[in-house]
Amino acid sequence: IRQMKRCRIISRSGIGVDNVDIAVATEGKIVVTKVPDYCLDEVSDHAMALLLAAARKITLSNSQVHAGRWEMKATVPMRRLRGSVLGLVGFGRIPQLVAPKAKSFGMRVIASDPYIPKSVLDAAGVEGVEFNELIKISDFISIHSPLLPETRGMFNADLFRKMKPNAYIINTARGPIIDEKALAEALDAKLIAGAALDVMPTEPPVNSPLFGRDNVIITPHTSFYSEESLVDLQTKAAEEVARVLTGQAPRNPVNPEV
Repeated sequence: IRQMKRCRIISRSGIGVDNVDIAVATEGKIVVTKVPDYCLDEVSDHAMALLLAAARKITLSNSQVHAGRWEMKATVPMRRLRGSVLGLVGFGRIPQLVAPKAKSFGMRVIASDPYIPKSVLDAAGVEGVEFNELIKISDFISIHSPLLPETRGMFNADLFRKMKPNAYIINTARGPIIDEKALAEALDAKLIAGAALDVMPTEPPVNSPLFGRDNVIITPHTSFYSEESLVDLQTKAAEEVARVLTGQAPRNPVNPEV
């Protein structure tokens, strides 16, 4: 960034900005923007798809049948979704769309987000709880936090020990929020039931300890994608560049002081 003497804007084509050095860009008077509203339906749909696939053991059943095994006992046990608890870690735009989708299956939805006012939770019919309480009582935990110094490795060995042994963890946010080694060890020790992940600490993952497990679903960071969301992303990122280069204020500045 310090070598870009003529740069006026870094337009991040995505929601997260953890891959941009904001402080150095600000120091160089470079505007940084993001696109926070382009894949809300897609990611919330993907989170629910991962939850359903994990709960109903869809990928395991599919692989068993393709291997010539028609056995219900391979999927035992499974529990009813209605009445189960979904804990949302973060309650921004995407989890606000996950909530009604989960509630349509009869799930109780709770959330922990210190930055969201109670009025927003109340309007969504979602119960706000302390983070440690969410960890203890949730049957499914879906992560929707940004990657920050305080969230990196947040899901560690201590947290997995506090989770219910029948709980599943779902991550469509950022891979490094979960300590991969600790998750593998928790699965080995049967501290939790499984995981469904669209993001990994290293992408593409190499020799991950999560590979080859019947109770782990991994998709290749595709939750953001649809043909429509890709057009939205490219258009909105380009429009931010056009605004800054024509002297207008960007719509979604990360460092508005610049």
